[in-house]
Amino acid sequence: MAGKILKIVLPLLFGGAILYWMYRDFDFRHVGDVMLHEMDWTWMLLSLPFGILAQMFRGIRWRQTLEPLGEHSRTSTRVNAVFLSYATSLVVPRIGEFVRCGVLKRKDGVSFPKALGTVVTERAIDTLLMLCMVGLTLLIQLPVFADFFSKTGTSISGFFAKFSTAGWIVTALCGIVAVVFLWWLVRKMSLEESDKREGRSKNAPYIYNNVKKSLCGIWQGIISLKDMRRPWLFIALTFAIWASYFVHYYLTFFCFDFTAHLGLSCALVTFVVGSIAVIVPTPNGAGPWHFAVKSMLILYGVADEQALYFVLIVHTVQTLLVALLGIYAWIRMMFIEKIQPLNTNQTT
Repeated sequence: MAGKILKIVLPLLFGGAILYWMYRDFDFRHVGDVMLHEMDWTWMLLSLPFGILAQMFRGIRWRQTLEPLGEHSRTSTRVNAVFLSYATSLVVPRIGEFVRCGVLKRKDGVSFPKALGTVVTERAIDTLLMLCMVGLTLLIQLPVFADFFSKTGTSISGFFAKFSTAGWIVTALCGIVAVVFLWWLVRKMSLEESDKREGRSKNAPYIYNNVKKSLCGIWQGIISLKDMRRPWLFIALTFAIWASYFVHYYLTFFCFDFTAHLGLSCALVTFVVGSIAVIVPTPNGAGPWHFAVKSMLILYGVADEQALYFVLIVHTVQTLLVALLGIYAWIRMMFIEKIQPLNTNQTT
């Protein structure tokens, strides 16, 4: 019980501590003026459908990894499960992956271990694509950074010299937390596999069979890509997901005068850096995302206070969208009838 409480409290405390440090001397009274009189809400509203599309594409893509395992589900169930997973992760980071697999099991009779295995597959592919984006962005932006430093007379060492001690501490802490979180995931899987082989469980026959079943289901999900009927569709949907996320973020630049002129390259850099920052397990990346994106905006010449306005308003609106989609999915799921495990491709 204490462990479960810590999983909820620690991410909230960590993200909250970073936000408190960033906004400790911030005048929140001016945020309302910025939102009412200085923002162009047209661009913000135009960005919202792309945030919805990104999650919908993820639900649609899920069929590609489930079908090779003989598991079938309705498109509406998968999409609503994804909506609900992102919303629940606002409360307990990373729990959404289990929630969406549970929804598919309850509503469409899909095997939970197999569904979880396909989620692992999706995350592995998304991570690979993200690494490619990071490498490509660095290559593209090296001339941009060089030109920026040349025109402003700023050196890279000079820029980092402006980074406060507290800023370096926050960066280090985020890195440590991310590494520990990844280590914990790897160790958890390793221990499960070790227990399965050595039979250290007190109730060996029952636990062993269930662990074996779960691990086999996860492994089947991971290798499902080779049996995919239309791999090109999976690839296309993967690019559609990330393109939607990027446009969802990029359009918010035009909401503010101080970011509207920065262009596509700045949006790409801050998007990639922000996507890396959300590896740190806090609700919707709150704290690490703010810090990472704000730091990069400052690199592109945005004033400190203006960067704080941008990350606060953009993240709040996008998080509100995630929450509203979760509420919609929760209500919608109450009207979706539970069915027996599907034996045909039912995608109504």
